[in-house]
This record gives sequence, structure tokens and C-alpha cells, in this order.
Amino acid sequence: MNSRQRRGVILLLLSVLCALGAFAGVLSVIDDVESKVGPEVTAYRLARDVPAYRALDTGSVEEVSIPERWLSDTAITDIDDVKGKIAAGPLKAGSLLQSDMVIDRPELQRGEQEIAIMIDAETGVAGKIRSGSRVNIYATFRDKNENEVSKVIVDHARVIDVGELTPISRDRNEDVDRDSEAVPITFALSTVDAQRVAFAESFAVNVRLALVAPGDETPISEEDRTYTLVGDK
Repeated sequence: MNSRQRRGVILLLLSVLCALGAFAGVLSVIDDVESKVGPEVTAYRLARDVPAYRALDTGSVEEVSIPERWLSDTAITDIDDVKGKIAAGPLKAGSLLQSDMVIDRPELQRGEQEIAIMIDAETGVAGKIRSGSRVNIYATFRDKNENEVSKVIVDHARVIDVGELTPISRDRNEDVDRDSEAVPITFALSTVDAQRVAFAESFAVNVRLALVAPGDETPISEEDRTYTLVGDK
């Protein structure tokens, strides 16, 4: 072996040693990162915006893998924890889902039943009615003499769900169509009150909601439950 060959062998050995050193360095960095990051767990991120008090479903969230040590104690890691829940406030797409961002959907009490009606966005309390709100339900009827009478159909009705804003087409007059938007609102009512609401939706000229102040349980007196323009003069 001449001197040139010996130099070649030495350079080759040095290259191998350098490669081994670099590989060892990479393994050391990886071990260091893994020791700092730790194992990953499945969490859930909002796939789209969810309005306040709207029900969450599997389409509202998406799975993400995040190092366990980076997750807060309130992070939701089980999709079953979302089922039957509603948003506690407006939720933005991309936010990591936390347990304090969702609340249980209000449930029916003994003797109550659910009834949902479409409320015109123009005549409802736009954007202020939420699950758990209390509202007075007013309906305006037209008698046989074409006089209009406004009545309180149900007072302190409990709202348990507010649906999506939906385009509708209604007849204001017999030959005039009016495009509008309405929201399906679900109430928890007694059988009698549910019948009153169903009757009003079917036969009233319009149905309006009046939001009741939180904690106000003052009943509406009988003399204040019916209003006519004639009687107000």
C-alpha cells in the first residue's frame, strides 16, 4: 500500500467516524425533543364557527394530536364529552375545545313537552333569545269584524333550543308573497300551553316574543293579557 492509498483509507475512516458522530448527535437531539415533548394524545379542535347556545355534533369538531404535556386540564380528549352539549358562547373555528366552552342542553322537567315554532326574525328578539331564556309569547288575532286583538298566549315560557336562521316565504295578504327569515325556537311547555302556542302559530296574524329579565317571575295579570286598540282609546 503506497502513501496515496494510505491517505485514502485514513480519509475514508475519518468520514465514517464523522458520519457516526453526526448520527449520534441526531439521535441525541431526537431523544432530547421526545423527553421534552412527551407522548401525544387526541384532542379536538373546532372545525367551524358555532354560535352561542347551538348544539355541537361530530361535524363541528375535528381530531388533532397534541403532546399531552401541552394540554390544559380542561381540554376535551373524549368525543363522547361533546354529545348532547351546546356552546356556552360563540365558538371560533380552529379553537381547541375545552370543557368550559360547552354546557348541558336544558332538559324537560316532569309534565313538560317540547314544541318548536318558527319565529320571524323581524318579530322575535333577534340574537338575544338563547337556550334557557324566559320569554312571553304574544299573538295577534283578527276577529270577525277585522279588529285586531293582541293576547299573551304564554308567559315565562322556557326556551330550550334556538335553531338556524332559515329563509321562508309567507303570505302577508292572500295574493302577496313576502320573503323573510325565521328561526325555529323550541320551548318546554305544559300540555295546555303547548296547545295555545300551536293554535297561535296556525291562526294568529303574527306571533312575537318578549324577552323576560333574568330572575323576573312576576306573573302577568289577567287585565294585561289582552290588548285592543279600541280599548286603549
